[in-house]
Amino acid sequence: MAGMIEVQDLHVDFSHEGRIVHAVQGVSFSVADGESFGIVGESGSGKSTVLKAIAGLVPSRSTALSVNGRAAQQRRAKADRRQLQFVFQDPYASLHPRQTADQILREPLIIHGLDNKDDRIAAALREVGLKPEHRFRYPHQLSGGQRQRVAIARALILRPPILLLDEPTSALDVSVQAEILNLIAGLRQANRLTIILVSHDLGVVAHLCNRIAIMQGGKLVEVVTAAELRSGNAEADYTRKLVAASRGFTRA
Repeated sequence: MAGMIEVQDLHVDFSHEGRIVHAVQGVSFSVADGESFGIVGESGSGKSTVLKAIAGLVPSRSTALSVNGRAAQQRRAKADRRQLQFVFQDPYASLHPRQTADQILREPLIIHGLDNKDDRIAAALREVGLKPEHRFRYPHQLSGGQRQRVAIARALILRPPILLLDEPTSALDVSVQAEILNLIAGLRQANRLTIILVSHDLGVVAHLCNRIAIMQGGKLVEVVTAAELRSGNAEADYTRKLVAASRGFTRA
């Protein structure tokens, strides 16, 4: 399969209190067309920063960074941004509090000049399991799970081939997390999406992803399959400790 996302020697540096923080150091991996790829690590490991660098949300340096066969520039063109969409951790923070679901979904359609807006919005809401009555509600009138469904609908309404998910269930109740993960799995299959999912939870990532990158201290430790994690065949000591700390996660 062709590489949908190629990352070679990625570096991200931040300035913090007068010193340089090397948040991501020399990370390299590729994600095939239609693949679901996970990135796991503890807080501060750099996993979310890698995702934001791929999306062009933070400045980065790399030997090569390409999305859907095109070299990714620091300043992404509108057409480039349409190739991949981002779902953030906290749907309440990522949705405009003074816009209804209809307005939130309409905005990307206006930006990209797409027609049949009403039909597209209605279809997007159905696709994520929301009802017509949710369309004109504000974020505070929706549950956490419903808000995240709106965020996912917004990401997919432009029909991008790539979806980037940054801890998409960590802000939700445990009872809702499985529903959202199953929704994402179904949407990936139906739309043949390429997905990168970032999480600190091995169980969440293994639920959706066949290959998983393990990060620690801004560096890529190793890339393993979910089957290797289940069987305990990880090579790196850190990965084995991560699996042990998860208390024998299971893949649904």
